[in-house]
Amino acid sequence: MKPGVAARALAARILAAVLDGRSLKAELAARLGTLPDPRDRAFVEALCFEALRRRRRYDFALSRWMARPLARSDAEVHALLLVGLTQLDALQLAAHGAIGATAEAARALDRPRHVGLVNALLRRATREPLPHNDDPAVASSHPDWLVAALRADWPEDWRAILDANLQPAPAWLRVNTRVQSRTAYVGRLAEAGIEHALPEAPAEAVVLAGSIAPQRLPGWEAGAVSLQDGAAQLVADALAPRAGERVLDACAAPGGKAAHLLERADIALTALDVDPQRLLRIGETLERLGLAGRADLRAADAAEPATWWDGVPFDVVLLDAPCSGTGVVRRQPDILAHRRQGDIEALAGAQARLLDALWPTLRPGGRLLYSTCSILRRENARQVEAFLGRTPDARALPLDDRFGRIDGRGRQRLPGVDGMDGFFYALLEKGGRE
Repeated sequence: MKPGVAARALAARILAAVLDGRSLKAELAARLGTLPDPRDRAFVEALCFEALRRRRRYDFALSRWMARPLARSDAEVHALLLVGLTQLDALQLAAHGAIGATAEAARALDRPRHVGLVNALLRRATREPLPHNDDPAVASSHPDWLVAALRADWPEDWRAILDANLQPAPAWLRVNTRVQSRTAYVGRLAEAGIEHALPEAPAEAVVLAGSIAPQRLPGWEAGAVSLQDGAAQLVADALAPRAGERVLDACAAPGGKAAHLLERADIALTALDVDPQRLLRIGETLERLGLAGRADLRAADAAEPATWWDGVPFDVVLLDAPCSGTGVVRRQPDILAHRRQGDIEALAGAQARLLDALWPTLRPGGRLLYSTCSILRRENARQVEAFLGRTPDARALPLDDRFGRIDGRGRQRLPGVDGMDGFFYALLEKGGRE
């Protein structure tokens, strides 16, 4: 098999599975190991991410160039065409090698009769500009409903949001200051020749100039550092845990925020997740970071406290609620393919139930942080406003500019601002006597 053919065929298989409803993260984890060369694995990952970021624009071009659409049974050929356009358009690879290997990949996919079609369409893409559609949803490869929602919620910012979602997200690190200081760790990065920058906030954050496999980071296996976006790291700043506090992380998987809270202070942490398999990942994360045994991990539904709560109130509750993920499209471009408009009301209902269920577990004078990686007001500012309206003993506490712009009773970060993901924070305090 010619060089590069296997990687392109695998990218098409992964992409076809994702467009059929599978998770990009899960597909990459399951399939990348079949390629022995790490450069091929990185190439496949780049192909899948960029193809998903631009899928709708590429599909529009193919619809103008093809006399009739491919059959459903040819989903992998369709995905291969997206992979080919990604190489020529997004990645700007040399046309001759990219076209030849991509056309040959049709044969590797057991579709030899489509070799000529793939070759012809990709050659056309080198001779002509891709057909353009003036509809901003098509041009930006976003679903219509999401563009409409962004225009309604962020009339001054929606185009910048669409542009930001098309860009790769930078790699953010969180230094485990129980192991060493940020200053000491960046010295290790410099020794390893890894280019980096130090943001003003969060305090433990480092931003890398490019992407890197976690295992190549100095001290990774020893728990010196984690990968976590700056916006997610700010959760610990908002909660500011203090030694001895009883803390609940209600929707904790995969465990990054729970670990950060434990790195910050000697707290009594209970971490819940409804999925036992995801709970195992939290345990693995804590073990790598030298925090094993410091948290009570429970597989439970946070919305049903009667099944897991011992009745002793918490000082602090983190509700990082299940949400649309519309603030992390840069990192999870399959959201553009999978999320539906009808999901938003269902998610908002689940968020409201979690808020109502968890509030009684908080002591008077305690604080609850409601956060999401969404940028939709239905899940964020309006959700919090509704909760405050029906909860007389709840009040919002102020958060500063680190957490983004004021939006209702909370703060909203939009994707790409300060290099961070889109994220919402609302810090609530429970009234009454302690």
